Amino acid sequence: MKVSRSDNARNGIYGPIAVGSVMFVAACGGGGESSTSSSLDLTDIDAVVDRGEELYMGAGECWDCHGASGEGTDTAPSINHAPSAFDIHYMLNTNPEMADVSERLQATREDIVAIAAYTRSFADLDVTAEAIGELVASMASARDYAEYASTDAFVVTARDRAVQEVERFDSVVADWERKSREGSIRSDYTIRVARTYDPGEPKFEPEPGKVYFYENTGAGQPGELGFPNMGRYDAGSVQIVVGDAATKEIIAYHTFPPEFRASVHSTAVTPDGRYVYITGPRPSYGDAPDRPVGGLDTPATIIKADALTLQPVEQLIVGGRMHHAQIFQDRLMLVDTFARDEDGLDVFLMDPATDEVIGGVRDEDLGGVSYTSFTDNQFIYILMQPAGYGSSSISGYLVAGRYNRGEFAVLRPFWVAKVDPESWEVVQEYPYPGFRANWIVLDSARENMYVPVGGNSYLNKIDLVSGEIVWTAPTGTGPYGASLTADESQIWVADKGETTGMFGRTMTVIDTGRGRQLETVFSGYQVDHVLLSPNGREMWGTSNSDGRIYVFDAETREQTHVIDMPGFGDAHGLVFVWYDDAGEPHVVRDQGGFHSGINPALGNVLDY
Repeated sequence: MKVSRSDNARNGIYGPIAVGSVMFVAACGGGGESSTSSSLDLTDIDAVVDRGEELYMGAGECWDCHGASGEGTDTAPSINHAPSAFDIHYMLNTNPEMADVSERLQATREDIVAIAAYTRSFADLDVTAEAIGELVASMASARDYAEYASTDAFVVTARDRAVQEVERFDSVVADWERKSREGSIRSDYTIRVARTYDPGEPKFEPEPGKVYFYENTGAGQPGELGFPNMGRYDAGSVQIVVGDAATKEIIAYHTFPPEFRASVHSTAVTPDGRYVYITGPRPSYGDAPDRPVGGLDTPATIIKADALTLQPVEQLIVGGRMHHAQIFQDRLMLVDTFARDEDGLDVFLMDPATDEVIGGVRDEDLGGVSYTSFTDNQFIYILMQPAGYGSSSISGYLVAGRYNRGEFAVLRPFWVAKVDPESWEVVQEYPYPGFRANWIVLDSARENMYVPVGGNSYLNKIDLVSGEIVWTAPTGTGPYGASLTADESQIWVADKGETTGMFGRTMTVIDTGRGRQLETVFSGYQVDHVLLSPNGREMWGTSNSDGRIYVFDAETREQTHVIDMPGFGDAHGLVFVWYDDAGEPHVVRDQGGFHSGINPALGNVLDY
């Protein structure tokens, strides 16, 4: 960008710039050391303007919000009025919305003068020695905020010093000690069949070439919390719901008898598209009665249902209560449990053809409490929480909520464990900023993972090789699930309100390259799972509290459809099943990713 400078300035005939009796040439105290330079000769007009452009267009990324020519954008006002150096200094040091910019810049006073000089061009004003003198003069009354970066002038207690030793995430990384046990941590479990059932007659007849979506819903939410559909309807029990992915119409569903009523958290379909797995009630042990309604710590079962009749085939005792499940390598199922029996597994692979466990791991061998697991079809990535804050896998949820209420000042770190299912060794651990992540999204190149952190309402982008935090970006309240767009340039995050009150009703769209928030999209209350559809054009979000699925155009971000669940049962999870020209079913999308050769990131889409 061309900036008008006076000929005299270019010829260098001006001496040092004086403001009153103070010479402003060397490194005056400012916000700390600059990100790229610590001193600037203010008599060199070209150097001043070049430095201002370098900061505005580079390290400070000022252009991102204010525009390349200072014209302003949706996120920041125009600065075409030639703000003074003091104006810029004041905003950098007092405006919370400028805090990230101030942190990146670490600008000296000369830097701030340089930015102000550069932005004069936006108002078609020349940069002269006199103009720089005025900018320097405007800084005469600027308070030196650098003192606040030190505790030297303030009272610091022993507790304060203890907190300071662990307050930066850098210290967590520098001092990280392996949590998991060395070597193979494989454990096994024998799945047992508690009951078998007559699957009944088909509820619908799938058509070749069509794509259907499967949804598992709960009985509905109580009415006292105040969400729109809470208490208005009661689905009565858990349901399996099927709809046409093209028309967005519900075409069939089955409501299970009341004794099947259980806490719902996921929908899973076997790779061949023939069976649906949902969380079932607690089984009978000896003469003990069934316990169909259990809390989060109640080990339960998997109900294996026929994908056409939508009715149960078997009740499987798997040693724990299934939380999430997804396809692994187009042939196995990766399952994580919310709670388990003493001999059960917290994360395991099972063969759906035989209902046998291939192998799994337990929390105590991972060094903490597991929450959910994900996969890039080579490794298993497990979200880990420090134990001791509460019972079982809700330890992290409980303490993150207490942290949000100010009951805790510092928490032990949370991390991701990377497990090789060939050797069943933990091959890497990834500590991340923030407390109690809920989801992992892995890019198609297996280079980065995105981790939404519910306890802090942030999204982390993490380099899978180095473990480096590429960026951390704010989301809406209590983020849960997330999904990349087809070109992976954007990521949609479901702002569920996890650990923050469960009243989230938005989704946040973030640029994956730079971690910049692009838009906040209104959706339903407590949307927790969000999936890009197999056609690569739509984002689907399942709302727990509205009992609906919300569908958006992924490019325009406009809501296109709202799909009501029967009885407004609370929706959890989502799976897309495609029937090929021969009428054979294939799962092409579940919460873990794309399958059966479909992947919009690679250009392989189902056009329906």
